[in-house]
Amino acid sequence: MSLARISIPRLFLLKSVPTSSRTTRLRSSWTPPRSQLLSPPTTTTTAPSLALRTAFLSSLSSPRRCLCSSTAMGDAAVDAGMDEVQRRLMFEDECILVDENDRVVGHDTKYNCHLMEKIEAENLLHRAFSVFLFNSKYELLLQQRSATKVTFPLVWTNTCCSHPLYRESELIDQNALGISLSSISVYTFFNTRNLILQDFLTLISNTSSGVRNAAQRKLLDELGIPAEDVPVDQFTPLGRMLYKAPSDGKWGEHELDYLLFIVRDVNVHPNPDEVADIKYVNREELKELLRKADAGEGGLKLSPWFRLVVDNFLFKWWDHVEKGTIQEAADMKTIHKLT
Repeated sequence: MSLARISIPRLFLLKSVPTSSRTTRLRSSWTPPRSQLLSPPTTTTTAPSLALRTAFLSSLSSPRRCLCSSTAMGDAAVDAGMDEVQRRLMFEDECILVDENDRVVGHDTKYNCHLMEKIEAENLLHRAFSVFLFNSKYELLLQQRSATKVTFPLVWTNTCCSHPLYRESELIDQNALGISLSSISVYTFFNTRNLILQDFLTLISNTSSGVRNAAQRKLLDELGIPAEDVPVDQFTPLGRMLYKAPSDGKWGEHELDYLLFIVRDVNVHPNPDEVADIKYVNREELKELLRKADAGEGGLKLSPWFRLVVDNFLFKWWDHVEKGTIQEAADMKTIHKLT
């Protein structure tokens, strides 16, 4: 996209400013210090993008702010019986908080983001991803979550489900000009006279770069799948969905979930802290699994996000996987609000 094709009268670039250990406010034109971003940068800013940013910042209005939740460290004592690995992840991992339009509004601990009390009281919504990995026989890899998982232990689900973290490599949502998409409203884009629709769609597709980096990381963490087996450019984002699901009386999910498909033959070495079992299934085997879950046979349960994808998208997308036309199924413009 050339600079000449864009005429943007007013854009708001918002970056998060930490005001305490677990509180985030948003202010314009702030860049997080490198000490807070755990991974090294994977992109560089070109001279044109710096010029464009300068032009943007000169027209900023009053800053938008979002106060996010705080973690009471006393909660640590309450959950002293939590598995050590899961406990560490719950308090160390920082999820990306977004609004219902997928704009970044802050960050908070994985612990806070999964407390139903905070989800309901503060409407905490975090960004997530769900990977659907097929082998060359077009069988889908499923996992059973480990018994030590805090949310939805021992349920069967899709290949990998997790969160991009508040770190530089997983916050990537920029096009070649360095425009931060998560902080620019759709309204602003469509009121930009000289920005054509195709450019807009290209920009939206690039917002998933950080999510794909996170997916590659978690496939290694959970299933021992080497990064070279799942190159980030081989993930196809097909859509986004927003859902809320309680796990038990205390924990639950409220996620804006990126649905990533990939067809690869991979080496799998499950991590027992994360995964209790795995299996590849074809369509008919999955339908039998659904039947057993519906009938409650053997205590078999499916994760709520997996069931939403199965009921709304999976089998028609599976057709595209087998035909090699998966790109035709992609719709990254829509955020499906499902219950």
